This record gives sequence, C-alpha cells and structure tokens, in this order.
Amino acid sequence: METKEIKTTNDRIKKEQNRLKKLYKDIEPKRKALAQPLIERAAFMLIQAQDLEMDLSENGFFEQFSQGNQEPYERERPAARVYNQLNGGYQKIMKQLTDLLPKEGPPPPEDDGFDDFVTRKDAS
Repeated sequence: METKEIKTTNDRIKKEQNRLKKLYKDIEPKRKALAQPLIERAAFMLIQAQDLEMDLSENGFFEQFSQGNQEPYERERPAARVYNQLNGGYQKIMKQLTDLLPKEGPPPPEDDGFDDFVTRKDAS
C-alpha cells in the first residue's frame, strides 16, 4: 500500500515538473541549468503542500495538547508549521523562476500621427 502512495506522489511531482518546464521553456539556455533544480524543488514542494492542505482541511491547524498533568491547551499542529514553511519556500522559488524569464520591454509607443503631421507640415 505504501509503494502505491509513493508512486502516486512521484507521479504527481513528475506531472508538476512537466507543467513547470512548459511554463518556463523560454528561459535562456545559459540559465536553464539553474532553472532545472528550482523546477524540481518547486514541484516537490507544491505536491507536499497539497497533501498537507488535505490533512489541514480534515484536522485543522490547531490541536489540543497537554504535557504531564497540565491543563490541555490549544497549539498549532506541526503539519501547519510545515505547510507554512513549504508555502513560503515555494513562493520564493517561483519568484526566482519568474525572474529567470526573458524580460519583456515596454510596449512600443502607439503611432498618434504626430510625426506624419510634422513631416507633411515641413514638406509644404
């Protein structure tokens, strides 16, 4: 049973890697070597975060906790902490990947006809 779960997770990670590779296919060839490990990390982090989201949806972000004879109190679940860390790391990696994309320059100025007007005026 555990093997099937691992395969399913690995399949999901591979699928996400392929999706990201398509999105970031326009990265300069010199930078692709830098992008590949970022894509692999991002895919792994996203799938793990999705799994944690399901757990958090079912069990919540907080749990009752007591140690010894203490009165139980509510604390953040370890899964919630890991989820927050994964989410933050994923966002940083995605920013790095996006920064590797070719920069789009400002759009060319629209022709408002002024140059033609001036040229015609000078020709007269």
